Amino acid sequence: MALTTYLEAIRQALFEEMRRDPNVFCLGEDIGVYGGAFKVTAGLLEEFGPDRVIDTPISEAAIVGAACGAAHMGLRPVAEMQFIDFISCAFDMLTNYAATSRYRQGLAVPIVVRGPSGAGVRGGPFHSLNPEAFFLNTPGLKMVEPATAYDAKGLLKAAIRDDDPVLYFEHKYLYRRIKEDLPDTDYVVPIGKAAVRRAGSDVSILTFGAMVHVALEAAETLAREADIEVEVVDMRSLLPYDKEAIAQTVQKTNKVIILHEATLTGGIGGEFAAFIAEELFEQLDGPILRVASIDTPTPYSPPLEDFFLPNVEKVMAAARKLVEY
Repeated sequence: MALTTYLEAIRQALFEEMRRDPNVFCLGEDIGVYGGAFKVTAGLLEEFGPDRVIDTPISEAAIVGAACGAAHMGLRPVAEMQFIDFISCAFDMLTNYAATSRYRQGLAVPIVVRGPSGAGVRGGPFHSLNPEAFFLNTPGLKMVEPATAYDAKGLLKAAIRDDDPVLYFEHKYLYRRIKEDLPDTDYVVPIGKAAVRRAGSDVSILTFGAMVHVALEAAETLAREADIEVEVVDMRSLLPYDKEAIAQTVQKTNKVIILHEATLTGGIGGEFAAFIAEELFEQLDGPILRVASIDTPTPYSPPLEDFFLPNVEKVMAAARKLVEY
């Protein structure tokens, strides 16, 4: 066991999977000589060489397109978006080609498209995106977003070994802030399974990524100050998502908050809320509440970004409202 950052857990997964399977390779902007914008891929070029660690031109559509072609030839590409915001440039390739390839022609597309997502680092509107809702309506894609170093490693390994295209969102705010003891043995975290991070009986919070830590801080404060016990469920897999885990926690607490960092309107919380309303309505003892960022581009200004984002106080206010309902 060794104390490992979230970022280093991702690096470990890449090294281990490339050693395990010679068909795994990486491609992206500045991932080789420079080692990646956040140094996630540092050292890969030295060990695996330029045939398996490929610096690409600045063209996300070309990166994903090349990855799809390589996947059809039996390889397992891991494509990096330097910032996940620019995955929008590859939207057509992902939604119209990669996601539909198995249906249209029976061809698997075992690619991973990974990159730094999220706000909280004063990156402004072009380097702070949470794009999960963009792709939620696209059958054929899978999406994950880990909140812990253990999951960061295990989910990336699972994604690389999966025969379908997986979008892997890694929250940049967590890169060097989250540390954890990781096992020395090989492991994967299965795609499609949530995890209960804190047990509770009064209110459930469904969340993922950096917001897991916001939810846990809010839950600990509410337990200490108001005797409110909050259950925190880390969805971690966004497509497919764990409906059984949602059902179990809603049946347990009968009140639910959906917390995500992306802006409110059209966010993934609406999908979770619709599922709960359709399938678990009789289990509810209060309205389904959503806590999310306000509907504006991410501000550059630190005070404005803090106002824009969900935080512990907003989560606590929602929980108190539900308990009092």
